[in-house]
Amino acid sequence: MDGIRMTGAVTAGGRSSRFGSDKALAQVDGHTLLERVCASLRGCSTRLIVAPPERYGVPGWAVVPDTRPGQGPLAGLEAALGAAPPGWVAFAGVDLPDLTAAYWQALCAARTPDALSVQALDPEGRPQPLAALYHTALKPRITALLNSGERRLRLAALPEHTVLVPGLPPAERQHPDRSAAIKKPPLGRLCQRR
Repeated sequence: MDGIRMTGAVTAGGRSSRFGSDKALAQVDGHTLLERVCASLRGCSTRLIVAPPERYGVPGWAVVPDTRPGQGPLAGLEAALGAAPPGWVAFAGVDLPDLTAAYWQALCAARTPDALSVQALDPEGRPQPLAALYHTALKPRITALLNSGERRLRLAALPEHTVLVPGLPPAERQHPDRSAAIKKPPLGRLCQRR
């Protein structure tokens, strides 16, 4: 993603209730999930983490508060789009440790003039909205959805404004071969600001 002016945003404001501990701090291969997802977006000119400001610190990343805590990734996307300069935002969930710069480059290459979102398709042909590109022009739509009670991220962009990209490595949350490698952090431990 070097040379492409874009915002990278990682949503890490969830409660991790099903995971049992703070999943952003869980480790794979000696790095936290948050660090791994951030690394895939390090080529972005602006870098944001959507989370409570006191919760995490990653060098070179600004922490943006989730404006609607507890309302899911659609609300995290709203916060990211509101904090980003006009243009494209590469938006990812913190629990996607296998994302790479090449994944994001493939999505960038698929943008079209009328697109407002670019999403990879998983092997079953389903769009992957939690590791996707969104244009800041979507913010009013997302705000209206949230104000109406909607929480589904897949509705952020209309199908006619969404480019779907097949053939990318899956951005799944829990690969069976990865589950054993993920080490949960001790309860109560927070990421140290550097």
